[in-house]
Amino acid sequence: MTPADDRLIVALDVPNAVQALEMTRQLGDAVSFYKIGLGMLTGGGLAVANELKAEQGKRIFLDMKLFDIGATVEAAVRGLAQFDLDFLTVHGDPHVVRAAREGAEGSGLKILAVTVLTSLDRADLDAAQIKSGAIPDLVVERAARAFEAGAHGVIASPQEASAIRVLSESEGRLIVTPGVRPVGAELGDQKRVMTPAEAISNGADHVVVGRPIHRASDPGAAARAIIEEMRAPQADRPNRQA
Repeated sequence: MTPADDRLIVALDVPNAVQALEMTRQLGDAVSFYKIGLGMLTGGGLAVANELKAEQGKRIFLDMKLFDIGATVEAAVRGLAQFDLDFLTVHGDPHVVRAAREGAEGSGLKILAVTVLTSLDRADLDAAQIKSGAIPDLVVERAARAFEAGAHGVIASPQEASAIRVLSESEGRLIVTPGVRPVGAELGDQKRVMTPAEAISNGADHVVVGRPIHRASDPGAAARAIIEEMRAPQADRPNRQA
């Protein structure tokens, strides 16, 4: 049996706590790290996080993508830090990152800064009147500024991971990559994707996978197949921890 590998983070993108806990039951010992996002927040997401952490010893990534004035972000993070979670996302704007770090002070919570969402392309950024330029360049620039502001790591597409990893500021920091799809999987709403092995090889510390696992006929087997792919020789690299 393939042991769990915390480089794989499974996104619990399901409607409610009942379905989330059923998915974790199906995955069992195959998965050690889960992501709970905004879609689950009103469906009992924090309760699920607490149960998985306290009763099952799982690691938890709370994907809130917080964005607000500094004082509000700091207060929100300080409240969330009480739940003994592992990762929390905020938008990568420096004032947000600095406030989040203040809120997380004294806890083990790692603050991850979102660079550019993996579901967006240049046309989406143009429609939102975001600064011109190639997405990879914007991602690297935002990552560098987030690191300078104190982020423990960044969220970026696997396509940009290698460029972030060579930044001097990335030393000892985490790169977590959504937009990861096993070979043959549907892309869904993701636009900048790579396979798990490619993501790890490019410098990612963790890959986030949701639908290809929880829509599989055997979710545990799907998770184990991704772990085997990440452990392939071409993807072999140490897991960096901030």
